[in-house]
Amino acid sequence: MNWKKKVLMVAGLLTLAGGLVVWMRPVAVSREALYLHEFLTGVESRTIQVAGHRVHYEARGPAAGPVVVLVHGLGGSAEDWRDLAPWLVKAGYRVYTPDLPGFGRSEQPADFSYSIHDQAEIVTGFMDALGLKQVDLGGWSMGGGVVQHVALHAPERVRRLILFDAIGLYFKPAWNVRLFAPRTPGEIDQLEALLMPAPPRVPAFVARDVLRVSRQDAWIINRALDSMLTGQDATDARLPQLKMPVLLVWGSVDQITPLSLGETMHHLIPQSQLEVIEGCGHLAPVQCTQQIGPKLVAFLQQ
Repeated sequence: MNWKKKVLMVAGLLTLAGGLVVWMRPVAVSREALYLHEFLTGVESRTIQVAGHRVHYEARGPAAGPVVVLVHGLGGSAEDWRDLAPWLVKAGYRVYTPDLPGFGRSEQPADFSYSIHDQAEIVTGFMDALGLKQVDLGGWSMGGGVVQHVALHAPERVRRLILFDAIGLYFKPAWNVRLFAPRTPGEIDQLEALLMPAPPRVPAFVARDVLRVSRQDAWIINRALDSMLTGQDATDARLPQLKMPVLLVWGSVDQITPLSLGETMHHLIPQSQLEVIEGCGHLAPVQCTQQIGPKLVAFLQQ
């Protein structure tokens, strides 16, 4: 009986320690659990040097399949495509999802501008480093602005362009952009309400850890925002120059980049196709993949 009691005691202590780690660092635990799940399901996690910066990326799907590159938004990461990428893999595509400098598991260089233009050069450099001569290229939110610049500066590299709730047009947000680096639990709630309809309540211990991470990364978020707000990288006048097929995917109730922006882009790009995802907000590529997945595959297979 003594050894059984000891085993139970050790198990209890390990459970208590695990619970304490989750309580203290829920963001890190959730992130590591996601990394483990992706590893177990065959997602490749790699790094590569681009313009002197260490860039992390994920790859999935058949090595010989046609290539799709997907670029995340502000404060996002390669893992943001975890629910949409499997639709492409099932259809036979090779999918690459890089972490832009400053985000995810990529380097956070202090001397980088974090502007749309410079991030676009990183994406082009990423394609060069992997020997990807031409790809189907998609971007979400800030990433949508980045891939527009890639398509405008190197149109021969982009077979098809996909923009998910994308920035690009010059507009002044009606909401507080500094919420992307929240400083209080109340600001987390405000950001969540902007990002999605009917957001779930964020537990206090999770909010505390989110704010810890936000304090660490705020300088990157704010530097990127300051650059975007100048309008120097706006694409209003240049979108009609795009000649490749373009798919616009927009959440009907997006409050960050309202549907009116998608409609304007659709007007400026005559060969574009606009798909409005009813009832979805800015997080449509994560929360509404069942509606988006078939439309995306159908567009790429045209």
